[in-house]
Amino acid sequence: MCDTFVATPDFTASGHLIFGKNSDREPNEAQAIVRYPAAETDAPFVQATYIRIPQVPRTFEVLLSRPFHMWGGEMGVNERGVVIGNEAVFTRVGIDRKTPALTGMDLLRFALERSASATAALETVTDLLERYGQDACGGYENRRMFYHNSFLIADPNEAYCLETAGRHWAALRVRGFRSISNGLTIESDYDRISGGCIDFARRRGWLKRGATFSFRGCFSDVFYTHFSRSCLRRERTTRAGLAARGCLTAAMAMDILRMEGDPDRTGPFHPARSDMGSICMHATGLFTPSQTAGSLVGEMRPAGPSTCWMTGTSIPSTAVFLPLTLPGTTLMDAGGRMPAARADDSLWWRHERLYRLCLTNYPSAVEAFRREQAELQDAFVRGERTLFDGGAPTAAALDAYSADCLTRVLEAYRAWHDRVAALRLKPAPRAPLYRRRWRRWNRRAGLSLPA
Repeated sequence: MCDTFVATPDFTASGHLIFGKNSDREPNEAQAIVRYPAAETDAPFVQATYIRIPQVPRTFEVLLSRPFHMWGGEMGVNERGVVIGNEAVFTRVGIDRKTPALTGMDLLRFALERSASATAALETVTDLLERYGQDACGGYENRRMFYHNSFLIADPNEAYCLETAGRHWAALRVRGFRSISNGLTIESDYDRISGGCIDFARRRGWLKRGATFSFRGCFSDVFYTHFSRSCLRRERTTRAGLAARGCLTAAMAMDILRMEGDPDRTGPFHPARSDMGSICMHATGLFTPSQTAGSLVGEMRPAGPSTCWMTGTSIPSTAVFLPLTLPGTTLMDAGGRMPAARADDSLWWRHERLYRLCLTNYPSAVEAFRREQAELQDAFVRGERTLFDGGAPTAAALDAYSADCLTRVLEAYRAWHDRVAALRLKPAPRAPLYRRRWRRWNRRAGLSLPA
């Protein structure tokens, strides 16, 4: 489960397009921030997660948040300022679980590698979708996790919402603020639609004679969409976004992605009482099997490099967003290496040790470093702003700043972990099923933590 939003330049404080996404995946499904440099190749094919397709002669540099076992990415940006996030959606179009196809993450990476604008990326995704389909497993340990995809696709000047059902799709241009979650949202207000889409719905009996066609109304699977609680999360992100009309900043977008639980509820939050309605999602077990495994905020500038703020970790409410730009080299070294299936010293697992230790008594644990976390994030935002206030900074200056921020974050996670461990907190609240589930996840990850 995921949440993605975009605000067009006329909506934001800076006049730059702002993009945000939380990627919700299985708790041990580590993600990495990975750079792929621009390349020229004469290779005839490229291997995606499950299938290979023809390669193109030149690809753009891309920066992805990528699950360690997948070829594609949950979200990312390229050197031309194109930024994309995808969502799992559940539709009435049947999924062939036997025929290999592309994943939504594959489609996202292909679009970033091959597209110089949001319009071109939209066309890349729809072309590949119609040719190869998307009936591929999107799960990690859960090999029954199959779904279709929706996307927000943007560049510094424009943005599109693209929603799909099988090989059918509808797209509309975004004006102002738009949020998507794990459900179809496009009604009859689409700007583009796949050929034969309306006739397909009519043949299936989903569009009655004389009725107005609605992509959501015809193709949405009501049962799975309801239980994903996508409507509630979309309402929460939309409300927060619209409240910031004309003053939305990258830092405010980070705050939206950090919202935990019910924003209208007072009192301390504990993940054991969380559910699928939380924007920063915490896994609890059967009814909330996913948690936020990576987060991104993009500030896309029409002139000069854009800034891609990425956690490279789970749970943005306990993490710090790192400023990254393209072109660049930061996170291509050992500090930003691809995490493994079991805990290692990568950025993702370094933070994960901290987060899972906090689960012993979350309110008390996070209080031990919350002020420093906010101060560090504010320092990164102010430092990035200072670099751009003096004009277009050099790529070397931006990369040096990113590398310094990464070093400081790695040191902070280690220090905060040691501080929380020294508190020797007693478990609270009593939630035996929740604690049992986390003990199982920890064993599979090779972690030994307090019960």
